[in-house]
Amino acid sequence: MTRFTRSLFCFILTFQLLTAIRAQDKTALPLTSLQQQFVDLGFGMFIHYNIPTYMQDDWADPDAPPAIFNPKRLDTDQWAKAAKSAGMTYGCLTTKHHSGFAIWDTKTTDYSVMNSPLKKDVVRLYANSFRKAGLKVMLYYSILDTHHKLRPGHITPAHIAMVKAQLTELLTNYGQISALIIDGWDAPWSRISYDDVPFEEIYKLIKSIQPNCLVMDLNAAKYPAEALFYTDIKSYEQGAGQHISKESNRLPALSCLPINTAWFWKPDFPEKPVKNATQLVHEMLIPFNQSYCNFILNVAPNREGRIDDNAVTELAKIGNLYKRAANPSKLPAYDAPLISPNLAKKKPVNGSWSDDMWIMDFANDDSFTTAWRSHRSIRQPWIEVDLEKESPVNTVSITEAKANISGYTLEYFTGNSWKTLEKGSQPGRVKIHRFDRVWAQKVRIRFTDFSTPPAIAEIGIYNERR
Repeated sequence: MTRFTRSLFCFILTFQLLTAIRAQDKTALPLTSLQQQFVDLGFGMFIHYNIPTYMQDDWADPDAPPAIFNPKRLDTDQWAKAAKSAGMTYGCLTTKHHSGFAIWDTKTTDYSVMNSPLKKDVVRLYANSFRKAGLKVMLYYSILDTHHKLRPGHITPAHIAMVKAQLTELLTNYGQISALIIDGWDAPWSRISYDDVPFEEIYKLIKSIQPNCLVMDLNAAKYPAEALFYTDIKSYEQGAGQHISKESNRLPALSCLPINTAWFWKPDFPEKPVKNATQLVHEMLIPFNQSYCNFILNVAPNREGRIDDNAVTELAKIGNLYKRAANPSKLPAYDAPLISPNLAKKKPVNGSWSDDMWIMDFANDDSFTTAWRSHRSIRQPWIEVDLEKESPVNTVSITEAKANISGYTLEYFTGNSWKTLEKGSQPGRVKIHRFDRVWAQKVRIRFTDFSTPPAIAEIGIYNERR
């Protein structure tokens, strides 16, 4: 039996455990309540600890042997104590990073901690320690997996089955998981799309096992800051140049940063200064919390399995400076996340005269950095997407390059005629319309009121599961 055949078999077996989990957690809270609870948590510890800890690079050799994962003094209680001293309320551990090494007792692959000298389930040790300290438990999981060749051009149904099986294990065997932070999915550097590994299927699987688990995909490099695309929480990785606008953010958000110079431990960490507690608290933590944003600070355990003394000391200083707000700000109204496949992506598109090279194809090229731009002479511009066959549709999103459209009409083509869906006047750069399902071959937008010629970065057309 091959590794991936085995993963398919294991996936079937793990589904037998779902009934027990559902029995434990029958009450699904409204998503908005879960998002508010996450924002209110304020501050947490990211824990990058995996096989890259024992190498020089954050992106480990995918063929690195499990034998190098060999901590002699692993102490997850120390991690939890350090988090508590900083005023943190939760932890989030890298269960599997981009090179595919699993640090839990998985049945899906031999490339795991159970075949290392440690032979202990690190996820279980971590979860037990953090719960014992009164801290919530979150997990990180990478979709990109270079060891198992889950990367562009190589993805098979067995890969998708492996992802589902691994997530099922993580969400079944370790108690309540408050959030799952997913990485390496629809990012410019990973190039694994939400179609290659189907986002909606994975999202629904997670919610079916643990309905109160938030799904956070680290995809802010691609998607606009004004709406939740394929994530329950808008996330920003500061080291990658993603910075939340403290003045304009209106969404539940997460900002992450390492206390050291890299995410995984490096030999110079014990002697190299960590980031300053005063700066972290007053320039990031407090302002972020005031802007509906939770701050997660990465603290990397060393090769012994412990957090270095200089980091422990600085975390305690943070705890002396930071006090979580007693009455956190309530989130303003915002649209529910878009999680379904975009039916409009790269379909044939037509429209009125455009400005120079910015023709209509840029409005559904799956890039928010390009846009169809209407020519300045057109008084009643329009653009339409041909779905090529009649398809069920119940949601349309319009993302402008810059917000300046105040009036528009949504139409759909069915049975050889155009019908009106809605007349829109939503402000802001991203406009999301949800409506009763219709069958449409084409969807058209007619622009009626605008301050400058319309420029549409992306049109989304969806058939959401409701």
